[in-house]
Amino acid sequence: MATFEATISVVIPLYGESEHLGEVVAAVRAELDAAGETWETLLVDDGSADDTWAAIRREAERVPGVRGVRLSRNFGKEAAVCAGLDAARGEAVIVMDGDLQHPPQLIGRMIEAWRRGDADVVEGVKTRHRRQSVVSRICSRPFYWVMRKLTGFDFASASDYKLLSRPVVAAWLKLGERNLFFRGMVAWLGFRVERIPFEVAPRVGGRTRWTTPRLMKLALTGMTAYSAAPLRVATVLGAVFFVFAVALGIQSLWMKFTGRALTGFTTVILLQLIIGSLVLLVLGIIGEYLARIYEEVKGRPRYIVAETTEAPPAGPAEPKSAGDEA
Repeated sequence: MATFEATISVVIPLYGESEHLGEVVAAVRAELDAAGETWETLLVDDGSADDTWAAIRREAERVPGVRGVRLSRNFGKEAAVCAGLDAARGEAVIVMDGDLQHPPQLIGRMIEAWRRGDADVVEGVKTRHRRQSVVSRICSRPFYWVMRKLTGFDFASASDYKLLSRPVVAAWLKLGERNLFFRGMVAWLGFRVERIPFEVAPRVGGRTRWTTPRLMKLALTGMTAYSAAPLRVATVLGAVFFVFAVALGIQSLWMKFTGRALTGFTTVILLQLIIGSLVLLVLGIIGEYLARIYEEVKGRPRYIVAETTEAPPAGPAEPKSAGDEA
């Protein structure tokens, strides 16, 4: 049987989180100590432009069990999570955000659920997002509906806040794609899942880096990485317009041969606009898949580690004896 240096590894990807990092580490450490497990916390700096790495080094020197991993540049949150999973040395790995929107208070419940042996993945499920804008809510619903139809998985309430058992981590790391979608890849693996609801808390500090373009890029990656349905939609649209073109051609010939043909400038312009838009849409869909293929065949690494800190795992804090207090 394989032995592990720690029972629980906590992976926290970070980008520009230096101001509140100490508060995050303290909150996570308190929950891990209360759980009574041997643990380590991996802080992954995803090429932050501020002094996040310096803050990580300070926490690694100050807090037993804290390790740091610095990526050479900003590879994105998904790659940072992958770097943490690669470096984790625990029997189970918890992935959570570094802004306390994933409440550390769930850590104990996640470990208990895993210890019962009924689940290989313990997933935090969002029940409410206090600060989600109206626009975000309106846009997210159709996106999750499309994702459910394309992939067969429901990501509406899913989050990246998960506990993965070691077999799940090993299976996840075997997935070789460069275009990463963490929660989608975990769902695809198909292990036993137990879900724990939580309410998304306000950020402890800073501001979100998930801009609209980044969210759109992640959505596009999710759709193209887990389904070829958009390509089939392009084929169906082509077939529908072909039938429409044949019917319109027959009508035009019949009008010509019966002597009732009229000048149809407006019709011709409209048809050109519709067909031209359809062709560009289909080419765009094909182009997205070609771009994914191009990125995969290059075989570049998912991330590059520039620097690490090392530390042995930490255990629960031992209570002081009466003699020590004296």
